[in-house]
Amino acid sequence: MQRTDVPGRRVLPSRRGARRASTALGAVAALGAVAALVSLVLTGCTADTDVAHRASPAARAEAVGAEKKLNYAQDLRISDAEQRLITGCMRKKSFRFWAEKRLSLEESRPVGYVQDDVDWARSHGYGSRIMAKEDSARLSNPNIAYRMSLSRSRQRAYDLAMDGGRDAVVLTSRTPSGGTITKQSGGCVGQAEKTLYGDPAAWFRSDTTVSNLRPLYVSKLLHDKEFTSAVNAWSHCMSKAGHPFPDPDAARQSTREHSAEQTRAEEARTFAHETRIAVADATCARLASLRSIGERREAHYVGELAGKYGPALDAHRRMQRHALTRAERIVPART
Repeated sequence: MQRTDVPGRRVLPSRRGARRASTALGAVAALGAVAALVSLVLTGCTADTDVAHRASPAARAEAVGAEKKLNYAQDLRISDAEQRLITGCMRKKSFRFWAEKRLSLEESRPVGYVQDDVDWARSHGYGSRIMAKEDSARLSNPNIAYRMSLSRSRQRAYDLAMDGGRDAVVLTSRTPSGGTITKQSGGCVGQAEKTLYGDPAAWFRSDTTVSNLRPLYVSKLLHDKEFTSAVNAWSHCMSKAGHPFPDPDAARQSTREHSAEQTRAEEARTFAHETRIAVADATCARLASLRSIGERREAHYVGELAGKYGPALDAHRRMQRHALTRAERIVPART
C-alpha cells in the first residue's frame, strides 16, 4: 500500500515502505506479530550469478535465495532520487512541492526482527525517538497545507500533475498468496518511476511479487530447527541478563507498554528502559549468531521458491540496479 498523507491523495512513501506496493495480507497476519516482523535479509552484496547458472538446479535455487536485496543506503538513494524528480516535475507544472525531510543515514537504518548492532542500540534503543521524529515530520508536511490552500480547480490540477488524477492508469498485480494490489500510475510520480525503473508497470508487477513472498515461507522459517535453536540461545542469554523474553519481538514490544502521552521526564525514563533492553537484545543476538543463522535459513527458503518465482526475482534485481544507477546521477548518497 502507498501511504496517504494528503486526504485522498498519495505522496511518496516513507522509508519503511519505500517504493513498495505491498500489504500485510491475511496469510501473514494469521502467523502473528513475530511472523509479520521477520525481515532478516537487510544488507549485503549479490551472489555470483554466473556460478549460480553453472550449478545444479538445487544449488542454483540456494544461490538465488542467498542473493541479497540492495542495502538500505542504496535503497534510500533511490527513494531520495524519486523525491528529487517529483519535486522538479511539480515545479515545472507550476506547483510547489517539498521533499520529505531526510533522516541521517544512521537514523534511517532499518530495525528488523534481529538487531545486533550494540552501538546503534546504545544510541537509539529500538528507534522510538527516530519514529517520533518521522511522525512529527509527516504531521507537519507542508504539502498538505499547500494543497488545502489551493482552490478546488487548482487542487484537481495538482492531483493531475502529481499522479494523473482520477483518470490515471490503474496498475493491478496479484500477490503470490492470492491477493490483489492496485495503484495509480501517472503524473510526476509515474514519470519518476519511469526515469528510474524504465517500465513502471513491469516494476510494479515484480515488486508486488518479491515484496510478498514472505507469507509463503515465514512459517517454515519460524519453525526451522536451526533458527529456533538460535532464538532459544538468545532467550537464554537475555534471561541471564535479567530480561526474560522468549524472542526478540517480545523484548521490543515490552518497551512500548507505556502511555502515548508522556512528560519529558517520563519519556526519558522510558527511553532509558528501551535502551537497556535493546542493548541486551543486540548483545545476545551477536552471541547467538542469530542474524547470520536467520539470513542463511531465510535464503534457503527463498531459494526453494526460485523455480516458480525466479523470473520475478531476476527482474526485480535488474530493475533495482538500473534504478540505483540512475539515482547515483541524480542525488548524492545520504550521510
